[in-house]
Amino acid sequence: MKKVIFMSFMALFMSMSLTSCREENKTQKEELIEEMQAKDADIEVKDRASDTKIKMETEDKKVKIKEGDDGDTKIKVKEDNDDS
Repeated sequence: MKKVIFMSFMALFMSMSLTSCREENKTQKEELIEEMQAKDADIEVKDRASDTKIKMETEDKKVKIKEGDDGDTKIKVKEDNDDS
């Protein structure tokens, strides 16, 4: 009985330690959204029947993300570089 309890405890300990060390990888979409939120961008979300559109805009950068129902994601980034 002690062996069963010990093995159960060790299995629980190992599974928790492995899942807590796992690194979460963010998608490009998530990274852009967080970046634009940090820059206090104007964010507009349109959720339509066939797709979802997210438009984010700051003074020097515009980002458009279009995600279809089939999981296809299109990302457009436009940066205004005024060197004058």
